[in-house]
Amino acid sequence: MDSTSKAELSDEVYENAVCYELDCGGCPQCVLAAVQDAVGLIEDQTIKAAHGLSGGGGLLGKGTCGALAGGLMALSVKRGRERNKLYKGKYINNFQKSRELVEKFRNEFNGVTCEELQKNFTGKTYDLWDAEQYSQFDKNRSMNCAHAAGSVARWVIEML
Repeated sequence: MDSTSKAELSDEVYENAVCYELDCGGCPQCVLAAVQDAVGLIEDQTIKAAHGLSGGGGLLGKGTCGALAGGLMALSVKRGRERNKLYKGKYINNFQKSRELVEKFRNEFNGVTCEELQKNFTGKTYDLWDAEQYSQFDKNRSMNCAHAAGSVARWVIEML
């Protein structure tokens, strides 16, 4: 793939991830769906498996941003250790792109947890299990979270 087509593809995947996030929510699934649309690679079961990673995991806010988690899953589909190789070494080199993604994300968004991003994006954190606070969060976070999802999807395409 030449650099022009890769740049066009990364722009397309960014836009798709943004649209999915704004329309559907569930940032890890949005990243994975956009990558799937762009290059295949991601199976529907992987997208389904990412559901519980939203909102920092179980909507608790304390864990890794769901968009970043989805990106790490996408990279791992390509570079991760296979089931039949669990007992055949640690494959440390396979972590290089994941590390690069985490560092890029941290530099761009000044954090990696959902809670850190909530605070950076809106000035406060939310209890996503409280219906009123979730509604507030959903209204206040929209473009920022969509941009994070789009950025991760773009970076994944660039790293594949």
